[in-house]
Amino acid sequence: MHGIEFIPGIIGMGGGTVILLGLVVLMLILIIVKSVVIVGGNEIAVLERKYFGKAMPQGRVLAQEGEIGIQARTLGPGLHFLIPFLYEARKQSFTLIKEAEVGLVESIDGNSIPPGKIFGRTVDGHNTFQDGPAFLANGGEKGPQIPVIPAGTYRINPFLFKVRVVPVTIVPAGYIGIVTSMDGRQIQPGRLLAERIANHSTFEDGQTFLDQGGQRGPQIDILLPGTYRINTDLFKIELKEATVIPANKVGLITARDGKPLPEQEFVASPIAGHRDFQDASAFLANGGQRGPQLDVLKPGTYYINPLMFVVSLDDVAVIERGQVAVVVSNVGEEPVQVKQAVTESETDGKLSEKAQHDLEGRLRQGIERYVVPKGFRGIQQEVVGPGTYYLNRMAFHAYTIDTTNITIDWDENRETRFDPLKVVSKDGFEMGISVKVIIRVRPDQAPYMVAKIGSIDNLINHVIHPMIDSSFRNQASSTSAMNFMQDRQSEQRKAEDAIRIELERYHVECVSVLICQINLPQELMKTQTERIIAEQQMEMYNSQQQAESKRIATEKTRAEADQQKNLVEAEIGVKIAAQNKEKAIRFAEGEAEAIRLKKEGEAKGIAAVGKAEGERILAIGKATAEAYELQNKAIGEQGVVAIEISKQIAAGNIKVTPDFLVQGNENLGGLLSAYLTRHMAGQAKSDKPVTVQEA
Repeated sequence: MHGIEFIPGIIGMGGGTVILLGLVVLMLILIIVKSVVIVGGNEIAVLERKYFGKAMPQGRVLAQEGEIGIQARTLGPGLHFLIPFLYEARKQSFTLIKEAEVGLVESIDGNSIPPGKIFGRTVDGHNTFQDGPAFLANGGEKGPQIPVIPAGTYRINPFLFKVRVVPVTIVPAGYIGIVTSMDGRQIQPGRLLAERIANHSTFEDGQTFLDQGGQRGPQIDILLPGTYRINTDLFKIELKEATVIPANKVGLITARDGKPLPEQEFVASPIAGHRDFQDASAFLANGGQRGPQLDVLKPGTYYINPLMFVVSLDDVAVIERGQVAVVVSNVGEEPVQVKQAVTESETDGKLSEKAQHDLEGRLRQGIERYVVPKGFRGIQQEVVGPGTYYLNRMAFHAYTIDTTNITIDWDENRETRFDPLKVVSKDGFEMGISVKVIIRVRPDQAPYMVAKIGSIDNLINHVIHPMIDSSFRNQASSTSAMNFMQDRQSEQRKAEDAIRIELERYHVECVSVLICQINLPQELMKTQTERIIAEQQMEMYNSQQQAESKRIATEKTRAEADQQKNLVEAEIGVKIAAQNKEKAIRFAEGEAEAIRLKKEGEAKGIAAVGKAEGERILAIGKATAEAYELQNKAIGEQGVVAIEISKQIAAGNIKVTPDFLVQGNENLGGLLSAYLTRHMAGQAKSDKPVTVQEA
């Protein structure tokens, strides 16, 4: 019991101490909690100093080290120990800039921006705005900042810097970016665009742009297709389509800036080095003049600043076959003679003797005042042949002239230019005349025709039409209507001669003048028709009378012709007899001549054979004699005789046995038998048959 009673006493005696001890422990835990800050892996801690520090300078928003207020510095991820109750930590997420984005920064604290400036000066050492104290210590200025934050994750104090995430600047293919600077120096008076500034990395380095004197306003440089990290608060970007010149088109250029054009010049002098007007700065640096330009753009795509150059499309000049173009140049110098004459006439209205002589010399040579050699201002002497040309129509005017035959009609056809001519003859009849005039302009004369009258239409309307009308009126008034129709060829030739002479003054060749139709009044045509019918009837009657006379003569001739067959047969018989006679004579003469020639040939043949035979016998005789001579020497004369007798017997020349042997007594029968036998042998040798006739 005593032990139990003792415990409450102890508790009662130490209760205050335990409570105090608990409070101390609780205080220690609170101090530890307040002094330890745990910052996550994607967070920062912004500190605010509550007590015990210096007051911030007037106008400052964030405190530096040792100053009371929201601190410029931040705590990164990890475990941090702070003086308890002195700081309060506020956790913030990292600043995330994604791909294809940039961060535009505005500083809430810093020095004031100088008057006339819009953006704060760029300072170093702040590690892309992650080191706020360094930014303030190095003189960072309050307000919009020039540098941008590229894609990435950053530990930026949101109480010091406001970051606005915007897309990067993308200029698509086929486009350009027009840049306007919101800060910088003033553009020079008289200029429309700011001067070029180098080394600003296509407007991505805004501070370099401003440090090197970049000017406020539209820029002369442009952005080509691509992706850029540009501060769009400092540089406003406007996308424009690139300049595209289609096929069969030409681009005419007008410069909005540059030196003024000289007096009396309509087109600026050409400038080199501007790369088809894509380098506007080089254009100005090389003395480019504002106004229409002489150079043109051919089909293609060009990156041209439209604030500097205005491009207008025009059709190419196409000269077809059978045509030439007369070019009138608005650029170049005047020829010396013309320039001097113009100057003197503008001064006192009179020409000096030399200037007058020079101009008259040009006219005597067929050179109009404004027809000039190539390179001078005026109508060019050299024409342009068939083809396609990129012609600058602000500098050159091309007049297309047909060099083939041009036909002009005066008739009833609606498609023709003029109605038929109405003229009055000497005897008071009105006639309608359809005319066709064919002219031609030679290529070498085309410039002078243009100088004289301007164009083919002017020539037709103001020269040829009045000339044709007047010529036929004059010719019709000097003759009667019927004579005019009957002398149509002569009237046509007279009109052609007169018009040819007149057109030569305009350097045009008259090919021909044709009268296609002459319409006389109806009453005149009726009278003329009746007269012609009467004349034709009279001629018909005369023809019939002559036909009857001819018929009588024909009948007489026919009677004679009926006996013509017999006369012809007799005449042919006489001719046949004469021909037969001549034939017989010719045949006899030919046969006699043939016999004569045959006999002469036989005689010559016999003579030749005899001569040859004699020569043969002579040769054989000589050979035989020589053989006998040798045999005689060898065997003697008797031996030779014996040999020859043997040869003759062998050859049958000497008979040793009789041909017929008749035996019997000496009566008549034996002789008769011998005779008959001999006779039959003779018949057999002659190869003739023996004929036995009966008595």
